[in-house]
Amino acid sequence: MIPPKAILWDWDNTLVDGWAAIEHGLNVTFRAFGMPEWDRETVLARVRGSLRDTFPGMFGAEWERARDIFYTGVRACHLDVLTPMPGAAEAVLAAAALGPQAVVSNKQGPLLRTEAAHLGWAPHFAALIGAGDAEADKPSAAPLLLALAACGVQAGPAVWYIGDTVLDMQAARAAGCTAVLLGRAGHDGGVTAASPDRQFDDGHALAEALRCLASGPAAGGN
Repeated sequence: MIPPKAILWDWDNTLVDGWAAIEHGLNVTFRAFGMPEWDRETVLARVRGSLRDTFPGMFGAEWERARDIFYTGVRACHLDVLTPMPGAAEAVLAAAALGPQAVVSNKQGPLLRTEAAHLGWAPHFAALIGAGDAEADKPSAAPLLLALAACGVQAGPAVWYIGDTVLDMQAARAAGCTAVLLGRAGHDGGVTAASPDRQFDDGHALAEALRCLASGPAAGGN
């Protein structure tokens, strides 16, 4: 395996677990619109695209009102429930030895940057690109290319984009980067549906592979 020259990360369910806040924000919004609420399993299965790409279809002409209710709900609790995914901090530290890093998420940019600062992780990343920061959101290549510009690295197979969903793998390929799946995408059709170029079961396995790549010998994902 050739060591990556740069690593781009997804945020939710890749580096952090912030789903409780997303679930809360959605259910506050659904209640305001008299719609059925979602449990965590449903949130994990259905939340993929950015708000600006999904809310118009969910709430029609009132999607901007729904947006405001959702963000108020998320901001009320997101820092209280935010926790790193297993092995995530270890993997970010291991990746630092290989080249620049950035985050590309479909979470709203200001929320993303607030969460990274809260964890003390912001200094690890050349850029923290969220929904609304580029001309289009994932699965478009636009936010990945914006992040790579901040890293000073050209898009290509030597760049890894690490995420947990089919949409993340699509975004990686749209940008011409190596698609790396973290976890087994059980909430999104499984590894076969994601069809990654590389796959690691968790952050600990990924961190070990990155350390091996940084020290020279080849290391294995799947």
